[in-house]
Amino acid sequence: MASVRGYFHPKTATGSSSLIPSPPWHYSGDLLTVEYRTDPERVRELLPEPLELADEDPGAVALIWADWQSCSASGQELLDPVLSQYKEAFAVVRCKFQGQTYSRCVYIWVDKDFAIARGLHQGYPKKLGSIHQTRPHVYGPAPRIEAGARFGATLAAADRRLAQAVVTLREPSATNGFVNGHPMAHHRWLPSIEKGRGLALDELVSSGAASFEAGPAWVGDFDLELFESPTEELARLEIREPIAAYYRQVGVVWDGGRLLASNTTASE
Repeated sequence: MASVRGYFHPKTATGSSSLIPSPPWHYSGDLLTVEYRTDPERVRELLPEPLELADEDPGAVALIWADWQSCSASGQELLDPVLSQYKEAFAVVRCKFQGQTYSRCVYIWVDKDFAIARGLHQGYPKKLGSIHQTRPHVYGPAPRIEAGARFGATLAAADRRLAQAVVTLREPSATNGFVNGHPMAHHRWLPSIEKGRGLALDELVSSGAASFEAGPAWVGDFDLELFESPTEELARLEIREPIAAYYRQVGVVWDGGRLLASNTTASE
């Protein structure tokens, strides 16, 4: 009997067409993070049971822009950059499960199909978008990583701008913010193919970095605008109070997660 191979669709005789390779997945990226406070009820409405609001600072939000290069363990995608380079923007809140605080990505947009596929596996709610951010450089007019450096970032989806920010670095920082500083608590959902059969997959999972390294973090000030859209709800996380903005270069390895709870309702 013929067999097909591949970590993800499409599965073929060789497996070389699979949209994503098997983990571990390695990432190198530049992150711009903007943290602010919103109405905690706007966070609560995005937390399905059994997740609850975080005890401390429950309305805190991080809106993060990331310019990534990623690859499998072989690193071969770095030599074919269309398979490694992508950008994303995502909104993170904090929540609580069984007394422990987690981070949770509630909205995320990426600009490559392989990034969406990885998100489906990990429980990130990824959608296609248009994401741009200023890149630092040591020559020419691009900003250096220093006090007074200014970075712009934009996010659009379905032909509408959703967010834009300008970050001005002020000084080195001991941290890169606090909202995205916990293990992630995500859901992996898949409706049954048969109507009325519920969910074929309903898992609450936790994951984080298998390893992590980073350059110096910088903190600064920001101007952030969120825009209404007929197809997106990011603007519901309205800006009540600014906290701070951050810049950092990071290297991350992701190599699987942990099942926290399962509630699959579709029967065999």
